Amino acid sequence: MKPQALAVTRDNATPLRLFWLATLSMFLIISQTLMAQARGVPESFADLAERISPSVVNITTSTMVAGRTGPQGIVPEGSPFEDFFREFQDRNGPQGERPRRSSALGSGFVISEDGYIVTNNHVIDGADEIEIEFFEGFTLPATLVGTDRNTDIALLKVDADEPLKFVNFGNSDEARVGDWVMAMGNPLGQGFSVSAGIVSARNRALSGTYDDYIQTDAAINRGNSGGPLFNMNGDVIGVNTAILSPNGGSIGIGFSMASNVVTKVVDQLKQYGETRRGWLGVRIQDVTDDVAEALGLASAKGALVSDVPEGPAMEAGMEAGDVIVSFDGREIEDTRQLVRIVGNTEVGKAVRVVVNRNGKTETLLVTLGRREEAERTFPASQEVTPEEPSEMEMLGLTLSPLTQELRDEMDLPVSAKGLAVTAVDETSEAFEKGLRAGDVITEAGQVQVLTVADLEGQIEEAEAAGRKSLLLLVRRGGDPRFVALSLEP
Repeated sequence: MKPQALAVTRDNATPLRLFWLATLSMFLIISQTLMAQARGVPESFADLAERISPSVVNITTSTMVAGRTGPQGIVPEGSPFEDFFREFQDRNGPQGERPRRSSALGSGFVISEDGYIVTNNHVIDGADEIEIEFFEGFTLPATLVGTDRNTDIALLKVDADEPLKFVNFGNSDEARVGDWVMAMGNPLGQGFSVSAGIVSARNRALSGTYDDYIQTDAAINRGNSGGPLFNMNGDVIGVNTAILSPNGGSIGIGFSMASNVVTKVVDQLKQYGETRRGWLGVRIQDVTDDVAEALGLASAKGALVSDVPEGPAMEAGMEAGDVIVSFDGREIEDTRQLVRIVGNTEVGKAVRVVVNRNGKTETLLVTLGRREEAERTFPASQEVTPEEPSEMEMLGLTLSPLTQELRDEMDLPVSAKGLAVTAVDETSEAFEKGLRAGDVITEAGQVQVLTVADLEGQIEEAEAAGRKSLLLLVRRGGDPRFVALSLEP
């Protein structure tokens, strides 16, 4: 009986096994589909495009420009056709010289039902008239609320009889390299065009102080400027601003200003009609490896203060040579990050700034000013003239204490003080790092130097401390920067 029972079990096992295999296969397919959806891989962009298209607009601007200003002669002098063309120009000259209207196209998107629209500043810059074309086919005139050239953002306003369809900003910091994105706009005047791609890179900088671009391979062309870059939730995570192209067309390298930068600008433009950025009041430079070694820092991080003019930082006790390592609770990696954080901080806010000074950390309480209103004035320095001026060569530099004669020769103000660089050995490290005759060394090892003896003392002190390099504060045309020079022969 047992063998028979086993035989029956085996016979019934075949369809049962097939059933379970089919169930398992279906489970795997469903799991893969759910995982794909969780990763945001769309089967189609159609539903998303249909939902958010009504909030994207085409922008047409017109500007009055001067008439013909180019060369008037179109035939050689003495030509038999000269009289004919002169007569033609005289007949058409007044019309040719008459101012004409020039038009330009761009994109934008509605951010509120009452008609606020975001675009690029360069789309509407200098425009006399701005006309908005909506997806549904109607047009409305727009007025300019405010612009910010630093981020190339402009805010417009239209008055509509009915509430407008709008989109929301998303959190650009959550966008990851490889995420799907969709760009919409008016490329090459084609209107309401959709392109899709991925986030190719984050935190790109082009040329602006406050740059924070999302790089994407979604096709962006001329006319897409000011249009939105959407994530798969339909939230705007960037404003399409620029392309990198040898021929003016898309090659898959486009840049969108990150929404977390744009939202702060838009809020200020809406409230004030202008931006109001925080101002710390320092000149800064990145901490390089040799500067970090010269200062005895553990790593090349932070922002090195090269000058402290009158302003919030000076009032709080900040000094040239301080390295800002933390601002308002956020660790500082480099100068670009610090500038962005300070600019995004509320004007008048008291923030804690942690600096590294002579190997120790100090916390300063700084009340931020407003960058747009800041007048950078430099305090006059008391002139100190050494009793016995002398000239000496060291560190690849020929140095001399500043005298009034040298100040006049180098076109320096009476307040200038330090060591004048009168020559630089072209084979030296100093020359490689950009020092030139006419520069003025005002500090060495974060100590003021007025004589060659002062500099020699700082070199000896650095060598005694086991330092391999010495940090110099160098001014050229009033602009300061730190340079670390090696002490090893």
